[in-house]
Amino acid sequence: MDNIFQHIDPSQIESLADGDKEFIKEMAEIFLEQIDEFVTNMSSFLQEKNWEKLAREAHTAKSSAMTFGMEGTGTLLKNIQLECEAGNLNDVPKMVEDAIDQLEASIPELNQMLNS
Repeated sequence: MDNIFQHIDPSQIESLADGDKEFIKEMAEIFLEQIDEFVTNMSSFLQEKNWEKLAREAHTAKSSAMTFGMEGTGTLLKNIQLECEAGNLNDVPKMVEDAIDQLEASIPELNQMLNS
């Protein structure tokens, strides 16, 4: 499958799935549900200035994003985690906004992957 996607790279999940299309569908469905949760939680934690929970949420989101080959998003989420843990908070709001944009941008592609 050629990568026609801009945000996700199915090759990562495809190599994990080893040809199991049901597994890929299941993982994509789970990630779609998680994106909603990640977006809601990161927005809330940012508003509450709860840096510890934001760091944890970014860490969790990173793993899921990487499973779908979202290298740039994964790196961004890791940086959010590290900045929160280090107390370097100046760039965190913009980073969270970018991470949310990237996660949300992957939704149509995940849906397309589910329907193919």
